[in-house]
Formats: sequence, C-alpha cells, structure tokens
Amino acid sequence: MAAEANDAVSPKPPPITTTAAAAGLIISITDEMRSFLTKSSTDSQLSEDLRHLSSSLSLQSSAPYQSLKTIWLGSESDSRPHWPSLLAGSDFVFTSPTPRQKSEELKARLRKLEEAAERKAYDELVKDITPRKPVNEPFSSYKDQLGFGLHVVVTMFTGYLVGYAAFRALFGKSPPMSAAGGILGLVGAMLVETLLFILRSSDLGGESSSTSASRPSNLKIKKNQ
Repeated sequence: MAAEANDAVSPKPPPITTTAAAAGLIISITDEMRSFLTKSSTDSQLSEDLRHLSSSLSLQSSAPYQSLKTIWLGSESDSRPHWPSLLAGSDFVFTSPTPRQKSEELKARLRKLEEAAERKAYDELVKDITPRKPVNEPFSSYKDQLGFGLHVVVTMFTGYLVGYAAFRALFGKSPPMSAAGGILGLVGAMLVETLLFILRSSDLGGESSSTSASRPSNLKIKKNQ
C-alpha cells in the first residue's frame, strides 16, 4: 500500500534519452549528486533508460538540470534525498557558443579592407621620403580654364577667317559662299581643338594610372623585405 501511495504522489516520467536531455540548463555535479546518480543506476524502480542515463551522468563533471530532476522524480520518495539538499553546492555551467563560420564573400571583403589599410599605412610611412607628384588635371585652376577658352575662341576665329578667305578666292566676291567657307573653317578648327584636347587628357590619364599602379608594387616589395 505504501508503494502504491508513493507511486500516486510521484508518478514516474516517460523515459528520455541523453540526447534529448542535453539541451537546457547545465549544472556541476557535486559528491552528493554523484552518489545519488550511482545509486540510481542500479535502482530497479527506474526504467532502463533512466538507469543508463544515471550511470552516464555519474561519470561526468556536469549534468543537465532537467535530466537530474527527471531521475530524482523517478526515484522512490523515501530513498531519494531532498531536492534542495541535492542541489546544494552546485554551480551553473555556461558553454560558449560555436563560433560562426565566415563566408567566402566576407573573407574576400576583409582581404580587400586589409590591403587598403596596408596601402594607406605604407603611403603614410613614405610620404616624407617620397612625396607624391602633383597630378596634372585639366582645368584644375581658373587660369587654365580662361586660357583654354581664349585659345578656343582664337582658333575658331582663325578658322573662320581662313575659310572665308579661301572661299572668297575660289568663288569670287560672293557673300553667301564666303560665309559658308568661314563656317566650314570654324567647324574644322573646332574639330582640331577637340582632337587635341582628347589627346592631352589621355596623356594625363596614362601618367596618373601608371603612378597609382606603381604604389601596390612598392607595397608588395616592402612586405617581402
């Protein structure tokens, strides 16, 4: 009758496995807990799964809180220790999370940022030894802009005069033909000026790109040294 009353007060929970009990709060195992688990591993009142779990936990330094409580609830109430006294002296065990794996895209981005930082550090290191050459950009000052504008005006006016005089000599004193020759000379002067401007810009761009390309090579040589 006493056994039936104990079973009614403390019903046995369903069997659980070690894997299912692994999640949740983890606590350290004290000597009293180890003694209780060792005794529970041979308790015939417990299921086979709980006895196997008790035997496994008794050999470890920490155990899931839920597993320990499940074993305690499955034991006989007159033979098990009080729950507060069983937990006395135990501490929480915190496990560090698994570090996240970096993706290949993130690794490539980090490498680019590292190279940019190294290039900046190298430029800062050698700025007093090898000062940067001034970059000649077109129209970098008002003087250049004004000079270029006057140059274009003079070229266009010269082209108009040359065309006007040429058509006047070819077709006689015909105002329409002379004006057409002047306009044709003006357009030709504009095309020549545009072509010269493109050539000058391409030369400046090639010089600046060669200067910027030499810096990474210098940085690699410095790192190899």
